[in-house]
Amino acid sequence: MPKSDTSPLKSFNLLALLAFGHDLAAASLAWYMAFWLRFNLELPPPYSSSVWSTMLLSMAVGAVSFWKFGLYRGIWRYASLPDLRNIVVTVSVSTMASFLLIFLLQIKHVPRSIAILYPILLVCLMGGSRALYRSWKDRTMYDVNREPILILGAGAAASKLLWDLARNPKWQVVGLLDDDPSKQRREMYGVKVLGNIGSLAHWSKQLAVGTCIIAMPSADATQRQRVLRSCETAGVKVLTVPSLDDLMHDRIAISAIREIEIDELLGRNPVSLDIAGLKHQITDQVVLVSGAGGSIGSELCRQILRFKPRRLVLIEQSEYALYRIEQEFSANHPTALVDYLAGDVKNKQRLQDIFSRFHPSLVFHAAAYKHVPLMETENAWEAIQNNVFGTYCLAMASLEYDVDKFVLISTDKAVNPTNVMGATKRMAELVCQGLQGHHDTDFVIVRFGNVLGSNGSVVPKFREQIERGGPVTVTHPDITRYFMSISEAAQLVLQAGLMGKQGQIFVLDMGTPIKIVDLAREMIRLSGFSEDQIDIEFTGLRPGEKLFEELLADDEHTLPTPHPKLRIARARAAEAKWLELAISWITQERKPTQNELRATLQVFVNEYQPAPVPHA
Repeated sequence: MPKSDTSPLKSFNLLALLAFGHDLAAASLAWYMAFWLRFNLELPPPYSSSVWSTMLLSMAVGAVSFWKFGLYRGIWRYASLPDLRNIVVTVSVSTMASFLLIFLLQIKHVPRSIAILYPILLVCLMGGSRALYRSWKDRTMYDVNREPILILGAGAAASKLLWDLARNPKWQVVGLLDDDPSKQRREMYGVKVLGNIGSLAHWSKQLAVGTCIIAMPSADATQRQRVLRSCETAGVKVLTVPSLDDLMHDRIAISAIREIEIDELLGRNPVSLDIAGLKHQITDQVVLVSGAGGSIGSELCRQILRFKPRRLVLIEQSEYALYRIEQEFSANHPTALVDYLAGDVKNKQRLQDIFSRFHPSLVFHAAAYKHVPLMETENAWEAIQNNVFGTYCLAMASLEYDVDKFVLISTDKAVNPTNVMGATKRMAELVCQGLQGHHDTDFVIVRFGNVLGSNGSVVPKFREQIERGGPVTVTHPDITRYFMSISEAAQLVLQAGLMGKQGQIFVLDMGTPIKIVDLAREMIRLSGFSEDQIDIEFTGLRPGEKLFEELLADDEHTLPTPHPKLRIARARAAEAKWLELAISWITQERKPTQNELRATLQVFVNEYQPAPVPHA
C-alpha cells in the first residue's frame, strides 16, 4: 500500500505561500531595522556587512519556526488574539534559536540588543499587517448600508454584544447609553457611551436610529420598565439580549437577540420559591400532569423537571400537542424518565390503567376547556363534561390510588361567573372540596387570571394582526384583565401545591388589572409602529365575556400566607349532597337544552348569573 504524501509543501496553497513570503520579508526587514535603530539610523562598517549574512541565518530559522508553529493554518480575514499569541510564541522561539546558532557559530558583530529589538519589530510587522488586513476586510464588507442602532447598557453584556455585532452585516452600533456617570463619555471597543438612558429620544433623533438593543440582563423589573418607557417615548423598536438565567446556564449566547416579550411589560419581579420544600415534594417522586401539552401544563412540566422527579407522567388529549412536548423534552431532558400518554380525563378505564401502572404521588390537573366564547353556546355541555366530570374522574382515581396531593388549576373566571366556562370551573372547585376528607389525599385549588402568551391569550392574536399590518381588534375600550407570565403562574402553582391542604383555594397576586387596549398599544409601539400606522378596532364584547374579572367572590375574603404572592380564599364549600346531585346530572344520558343547562348551572353554582352582552 503506498504511503500518503504528507510533505508540508503539498499543503501550501497560493494564499499560504503569499503569507509565508510576507512573513519572511517581514523577518528580513525587522532584522535590518533592529541594526539600524541600534546604531541611531547609521550602520558602521563592521556591522553593515554582518547584518546581511546574519539576516539570512535569521530568515532560515524563522522560515522553519513559522511553518512548524502552524502560522498558516489561520485565516487572516479572521485574525484575532489567539493568532497574535501564536505569533509572539513563534517569534520568541525563532529569536532564541537564531542567537543560539550565532553563539555556537561564533559569529561576531551582532549586538545583544538585537535580541530585544528584533522580536519586538517582527511581532509588530506580522501582527500589524494581519490586523490591518482584517480591518480593511471588515470595513469593505460591513460598513455599507448598515442600520444604525444604539445599545442600552454599558456593562459586561454590552461588551460581549459589541464584539459579536462588529461583524454583523445588518447593524452598526453608533453609541451606547448608560445611567452610570463613570461610564459616560468613555469608549468601549471604539464606541462612545453618549449619555444616560433618559437621553435616548435625543440621540435616536440625532443619529437617525430606529432600533435599540437592551443589554441589561441582570436588571430588575422596575429598571426594565423605566428603560421600556424611554424606548416608547423615543419611538424606537426595542430588542433585548437573553435573560441572565439563560446566559449563566449557557442555554443561549449573548448574540441571540430577541424581541421584547410582552410579559416583560408587566414589571413583575421573579417568584421566590421554597426550593428545599419543592425538592422534598417532587424529587424522586412520580408526578402526573393532565393537559400537559397546553400552555400551563407544559410549563408546569418544565418547572417540575428542574426538581428531578423519579418519573413524570404526561396526559394529553391532543396528539399534536403531545408530540410537540415529547420532541422538546427528548431534546432538552434526554435523561429524564417521562411518559407521554394520549388520553381523555373523562375516560375512567384509561385513568385506571395509568394510575395502576404508575402510582403517582402528586397530580396537577391542568386539562380544561378555557375559551369563553367557544364554550358559551354550542359547546356548553361539552365544557361541563370536560371541566367538571373530567375533574371528578381524575380526582376519584387519585383517591383510589392514594395520591398525596391533587392540585386543580382554576381561573379568576370562576368568581361570580357570567359565562358557562367560568361556572364549570367553579363546579370543578366544588367537586374537589366535596371530595376532601374522604381519604388522605389533600386537594388544593389555585386561581389565577390570564397568562400572557398562552395559546388562548390575546397576545399571539395581536402579534399576528400587527404582522399583517392591522387592524388590531379589541372587544371593548374599557375591558380589563389580570395578567401574569406563564413561568410565574407555573411557579406559583408549584408553591401553592406545596403549601396547600384540605381543599384550600389559593389566589395568586395578579397585580393591577391591565386594559386590553393599552396592551394592544404597547405591542404596536414595541413592534416599531405607531397607532397611525396600525389601527385599533373595537368589535364588541363576545358571548359570556365580562368587562372585568375578579379574583374573589362577593362573600369571600382572604387569609395571608408566608408567601407574598399567595393568599387563601375563604370560599363557601359544597353542601353534603351537592356532589352526588351534580354528578348525577352530568352523567345523564339526555343532553339538556341551552335554557335547561343554564338554569341548572345556576342551581349548582349560586354565583353564576348569565349577563346580557353589552357592546362597545
